Amino acid sequence: MLTDILPFRIELDTIAIAGTSLWSLALYLGFSPVSEWVILLLNRWFNFAERSLYMSKSEFEKTRQARESQNAFYASLFSIVPFLIFGGLCNWGVELGLGRSWSISMGILACMGSGVYELGRRDGKSSE
Repeated sequence: MLTDILPFRIELDTIAIAGTSLWSLALYLGFSPVSEWVILLLNRWFNFAERSLYMSKSEFEKTRQARESQNAFYASLFSIVPFLIFGGLCNWGVELGLGRSWSISMGILACMGSGVYELGRRDGKSSE
């Protein structure tokens, strides 16, 4: 295991990890138009940054479709980083105000509320 390899102990606060993850999911669902906007910006930036690595246009165009789909995948993965940061701040605020036991409970309630909101938002958008 990892403790056999390393000469020191790594302490992980599981309550903080769970609370941050729950709050991040709630924020990601609650602000889904913002998450789509972040994905779009990251995808655009990844495509622009990768274009600067190629010298010839023909070499760039050979594998363009595969690289753009890979960049879209990376953009969707990296789009959760801002929500993890704000989820950590929300979790820290709840822990500071209400205590450690409430941070996970409030995270679950926030996930449920934002999930219901997202379902209603998508249903309203599809009925238009």
